[in-house]
Amino acid sequence: MINQFVRLDIFDVGLAALLLLAHGLVSVVYRLGLGRKIVVAGLRMVVQLLLLGLVLQYLFALNAPAWTVLLIVIMVLFAGREATARQKYRFTGGWGFAFGTGAMAAASILVTVFALSTQFRPDPWYDPRFVIPLLGMVLGNSLNGVSLGLMRLGEAARDMRPAIEARLALGGTRQQAFAPAMRVAMQNGLTPVLNSMSACGIVFIPGMMTGQILAGIDPLQAVLYQLLLMFLIAGATGLGVWLAVRCAVWRLSDQRHRLRLDRLTTR
Repeated sequence: MINQFVRLDIFDVGLAALLLLAHGLVSVVYRLGLGRKIVVAGLRMVVQLLLLGLVLQYLFALNAPAWTVLLIVIMVLFAGREATARQKYRFTGGWGFAFGTGAMAAASILVTVFALSTQFRPDPWYDPRFVIPLLGMVLGNSLNGVSLGLMRLGEAARDMRPAIEARLALGGTRQQAFAPAMRVAMQNGLTPVLNSMSACGIVFIPGMMTGQILAGIDPLQAVLYQLLLMFLIAGATGLGVWLAVRCAVWRLSDQRHRLRLDRLTTR
């Protein structure tokens, strides 16, 4: 059997888009209030991916490190915005955006550099064909963890306010007082990636592995690539959640170890 890559056209994608329209119809019939969100999310996805495809074509042709770094900065900034856009409790003064962006950038870039220097070793090292897709997958998954971690910490800080203030009043440090809230926040942030790792291969076949198999790559080789990617994603998510939660705890208390819920605003 000869492996053959199936080329898609707009008509093929349009047929698949009908499934999204069916989703919107269900929302209208049952009055879920999600019709507009579904349409907006679908349109955003189409526009963003088309723009990304055009940008990557140009970027691959240039193969210049400056343009690769510029795209990385844009990706990180947009990820930071998405991580804080739907938070129930937000930090005043843009601190939530700073925590989310900084944590995701540090974790994702560190893990990507590790993978490029040890497993992939592209030549040149800044080859955008390796850097951008790898960073995008790691960044996108760490975004979910950081967003959930920050959201749950804000909720836990308000729910556990009496317990946190009691520990502080008894002489505990901010880390000791916030320990239960931090534990809950980090558990929430890590749950999606742990679920993915637990169900990967039995419940679902991951997207990267599916794409490689459809492109004709040997299934066992596709498995190795997927395992590598899952380990990188798990590492980046764990590091990103930990950094974001620690920074958030620092903001929710002051040098005198007092709880500062006034630094949170309700959406």
